[in-house]
Amino acid sequence: MIKLNYLKQASLLAMTIFAGNLVNGQSTAKNGQNFDLQLNTITTAVPFLLIAPDSRASAMGDLGVATSPDINSQHWNASKYAFAEEEGGVSFSYSPWLRSLGINDINLVYLAGYKKLDKRSAISASMRYFSLGSITFTDINGGTIKQSNPKEFAFDAAYSVKLADNFSGSMTARFINSNLTEGLTVGAVETKPGRSIAIDLGGFYTSDKFDLGDYDARLNAGFNVSNIGAKISYTNSATEDFLPMNLRLGTVLNLDIDDYNDFSIGVDFNKLLVPTPPALLITDPSQIVAGRDGDIGVAPAIFGSFNDAPGNVLYNDKDEFIGVEDGSKFKEELREINISLGMEYTYADRFAVRAGYFHEHFTKGNRRYVSMGVGLKYSKFLLDFSYLVTVTNQNPLANTIRFSLAFNFGEGVLAPE
Repeated sequence: MIKLNYLKQASLLAMTIFAGNLVNGQSTAKNGQNFDLQLNTITTAVPFLLIAPDSRASAMGDLGVATSPDINSQHWNASKYAFAEEEGGVSFSYSPWLRSLGINDINLVYLAGYKKLDKRSAISASMRYFSLGSITFTDINGGTIKQSNPKEFAFDAAYSVKLADNFSGSMTARFINSNLTEGLTVGAVETKPGRSIAIDLGGFYTSDKFDLGDYDARLNAGFNVSNIGAKISYTNSATEDFLPMNLRLGTVLNLDIDDYNDFSIGVDFNKLLVPTPPALLITDPSQIVAGRDGDIGVAPAIFGSFNDAPGNVLYNDKDEFIGVEDGSKFKEELREINISLGMEYTYADRFAVRAGYFHEHFTKGNRRYVSMGVGLKYSKFLLDFSYLVTVTNQNPLANTIRFSLAFNFGEGVLAPE
């Protein structure tokens, strides 16, 4: 059970649950001294949309934009479905959340499925449901206002098609509902569920087989721009918050060792396409001294997210702003890129072992963890497990377990040659 005293930014609850070792605010350097790494995390509404929902990808360090197609490709890159070998399939995934903090009623449920229309195209859909458990809202004096069970969900549908023999594209439409307060009124301010509509755009490339040493190899590459949509608000008067618009790029190398053994290794790069918080003047927080005002539209936010980092701001002993460290803006932009590294070994297409590593810079949230998992396939049934071990101390994501149960139906439609 979690207690909250204020409701102005109800979405901060979900942000904290997602971010783990989230650190807010921006430290400063004085007398021109370079403290080098100033904390400046980026937050958005409905961050549950970025949580890895399935066990296969989470076992590989949240690697998924360019891995081989599977039933849960909807979250990572729906364009992979155009290359799926089966006629279709459905999957159920469950992730208990924050168990290391002793919280037993927060969880994520994910349903996904797809159907091949022909050898070149497919339709797919998914639904995710995030329960934030039992929460007690209190006033500033600690008095109980309301007992609540906040919840969020999103439903999406996608169409994917081969645009060439080796390349496919996709478009996904998504409806988002975030009910964090269940209509609670604070003072004269009435709260409401936050709702929005968003789209994803994806692309997937898989090469023809080529010789790599003594092995047959195949190289995949993919991209996915997700959650492009209108801002979201929980009151009629509150400032609207950005959706977690996100760019994911990745590549995977697949090796056919022999008729029974396959191995793949890959990397994903991940970046939020929302404004970086600007640096504010110490003596007058209403004045921006570096960076940009984040109160902008969706399109300017996307394109401006690549060069809006404020960098390391410098002050003298009188708290007077004296400048920005040379080169620090570009370095901060690089620190906003999260990296996923993962590998997968498969035996006879029946048993899989996976491992991975996810890295987020400590100035941007400090989520760093090692993941691992196994997968089993019997006939058309698949069962996957993953386990997360954090690198940072006292991370609430520690010991996170996910499992996925999937079923493929129909005969094979398209097997890569």
